[in-house]
Amino acid sequence: MKPFEQLVTDHGTTVLRICRVLLGPGADAEDAWSETFLAALKAYPELPADANHEAWLVTIARRKAIDIIRIRTRTPVPAADLPELPSAHGNPGQDDGGLWRAVGALPVRQREAIAYHYLAGFPYKEAAELTESTPAAVRRAAADGIAKLRLIYPRRPGSPATEGVVK
Repeated sequence: MKPFEQLVTDHGTTVLRICRVLLGPGADAEDAWSETFLAALKAYPELPADANHEAWLVTIARRKAIDIIRIRTRTPVPAADLPELPSAHGNPGQDDGGLWRAVGALPVRQREAIAYHYLAGFPYKEAAELTESTPAAVRRAAADGIAKLRLIYPRRPGSPATEGVVK
């Protein structure tokens, strides 16, 4: 079995991106990342040797993110305090052009489907297991989410997303 530190090195970035898609960039996503690896460290000795480590860690991250979302709904937010600026660590490029806000505006199922399929690279079947859904439902949620992103997220000329696009 790999040393636990190797799991953090191999899958830490993916787990952080999943946390940021589900919770938005900032302290909550970083807390979910930390809580994911603390919980994983405790459970790692009991994990079967042939387990899919990435899927296992993403499942833990999803549950930690859900816990934080539940806490958010129960915790009052003071109106006089200014929010902290999110860290750019782990995000591709400093200027995202509002992409994380656009993803954050999507319904939770669509955010999850996009995160698991497009960011983590899981097939729809594995993404469905993570979300306790069906592959068809995840495929539909991902397609709907991408369609909404195309409507609300502005494409900038010369960006990688628009290069090679025939109009």
